[in-house]
Amino acid sequence: MKIAILGYGKMGKAVEKAAIKNNHSVVLKIDETNINELTVENLKKADLAFEFSIPATAFKNINLCFDANIPVVSGATGWLDKYNNVIERCKKEEKAFFYASNFSIGVNIFFKLNQYLSKIMNNFNEFDIEMSETHHIHKLDAPSGTAITLANDIIKNVDKKTSWVKDKPKSNEILIESYREGEVAGIHSVNYTSEIEEIKIKHSSKSREGLAKGAILAAEFMINKKGAYTMNDLLKL
Repeated sequence: MKIAILGYGKMGKAVEKAAIKNNHSVVLKIDETNINELTVENLKKADLAFEFSIPATAFKNINLCFDANIPVVSGATGWLDKYNNVIERCKKEEKAFFYASNFSIGVNIFFKLNQYLSKIMNNFNEFDIEMSETHHIHKLDAPSGTAITLANDIIKNVDKKTSWVKDKPKSNEILIESYREGEVAGIHSVNYTSEIEEIKIKHSSKSREGLAKGAILAAEFMINKKGAYTMNDLLKL
């Protein structure tokens, strides 16, 4: 498979390494130094594009890939207010799109565990809920897309919580604390605390290798497909 990488940062480079290891080739790499090379003509040289750019450019880049009629695997965060626009175009024009806030297999198992636990905890009002996430100092958005996914799943299942905040939570809000330290690949925890006990679930990524592995699996999954997909489809969760 010939691959384009839009957003050739740390994640893009990890995906490139994993792609080559799996006998794929990278035919286009875009970062802030060669943005002029991001054209429909150049994208058509690829069989699939990874979109790992910044929030300000992700939506535009995804649409450009659709213009080139190539599938997109996106892990960019911070642009999801336009997510439904992408899905609508994907379905209307029979494009192919795969989105994950986190490509780690372990994190997606963690998502399911979080959903299951939150359904149980809805019956125990004495427990309050707090979350934390830690990433490397280069990460621009906070909280992370993974943390937001975890929080939104809790909100769906816990009646007393209706939103999340970064600080000073009200009783109906989930606090998400964000930390940026060194080169941390990603740590997420969900804490249920009462006056007498605590329940905590936690996932830690040891490196970006797990993220890159999942991203390549997603790309291979998208071969000859149309429509919108997620890690639930890939992992059959």
